[in-house]
Amino acid sequence: MNNQLSKKQFVMTRSFIVLMAIVCGVSVANLYYIQPLESQIAATFHVSQGAAGIAAMMTQIGYACGLLLFVPLGDICERRSLILRMLLFVDISLLAAALSPYYLLLLFAMFTMGITTIVPQIIVPYAAHLSPPEEQGKVIGDVMSGLLIGILMSRIFSGLIGAVLTWRAVYLFAAGLIMILMILIRYYFPKDQPSSQISWGELLKSIPYLIKSERTLRESAINGFFMFGSFSTFWTSLIFLLESPVYHMGTKEAGLFGLAGIAGALAAPLIGKGSDIKSPRFTVGIGVILSTLAYLCFSLFGYHIWGLIAGVIILDLGNQCGQVSNQARVQALGDSARSRNNTVFMFSYFIGGAIGSFLGTICWQHYGWYGVCMVGLTFQLAAIITHFLIYRR
Repeated sequence: MNNQLSKKQFVMTRSFIVLMAIVCGVSVANLYYIQPLESQIAATFHVSQGAAGIAAMMTQIGYACGLLLFVPLGDICERRSLILRMLLFVDISLLAAALSPYYLLLLFAMFTMGITTIVPQIIVPYAAHLSPPEEQGKVIGDVMSGLLIGILMSRIFSGLIGAVLTWRAVYLFAAGLIMILMILIRYYFPKDQPSSQISWGELLKSIPYLIKSERTLRESAINGFFMFGSFSTFWTSLIFLLESPVYHMGTKEAGLFGLAGIAGALAAPLIGKGSDIKSPRFTVGIGVILSTLAYLCFSLFGYHIWGLIAGVIILDLGNQCGQVSNQARVQALGDSARSRNNTVFMFSYFIGGAIGSFLGTICWQHYGWYGVCMVGLTFQLAAIITHFLIYRR
């Protein structure tokens, strides 16, 4: 598996797709461990819930910066080596977070963790490049199912470990998982050939041209901004609602809520296949509608446990519809700029997530659960307007 390969030489096997999905899931989990742990972190460092929300926001801001600075390297670098280097820095950041004696050091560790946790966004263009055009949506859906399962399991994992041990143990365990991941990648991932020969500076300079010239890229990026903004608003604020007098729950229960979203992960391959048959834009529209219905459910029935669970299922399914279908649209734009196109989409996506996390936390402090729901509905209203009106074809 150590020889250089080209698209014509490589046959995409089911086991390799599963391995890519696992790598995406384990690595992306680093961004979400913090969500059920915010109250514990606030207590450890004697800061407010709003300040703890900033720590969650820092991982997403860092991730957005990593997407902008490092993901484009997938077009000019050998991907396996790039992935291994990024994971090494992720491991160092996880250890720094686990051992942080001061809150400012934790914030810095969260930022560096985010900026280097870009492996899934190197793998997605790689998978799209290697797959036949008629199966591209399905392959992306398979890989993205691993990513979403990683997001869901990260909350369950951190919630349970944090409840039994401490939040610091979560990041120590995570560092061990990344070490195992590096061994698997070194042994099983094949090397590939870069698709472009330009310099890193020229690579970054070409991104504004891509945004200007590709209407589909702009549309997908704007849609991703609003949809992930509403998604992050809910998940960042959920722990505060569960710990309120309404529910009297804690970190463990916040983590277990990840199980309610498993439907979105299981549906990802079907969504990808549906985008191949119908059109990715059609399934994006379904995602917009589902995510909006989820927030209506949260607004009307959020103080009932069944309402929360139903809303989580609908929200995760809607977000998965949007992300899988948008990435299928972006990856269909061409081979030579796959990583850069993915950079534009995911940068916008996680900037939206960072803003949603911040606004959700602030509105919880000042306006409670209905303030959180108003933030989510505002994001969704913007998604509806852009998808069905501004970018209507």
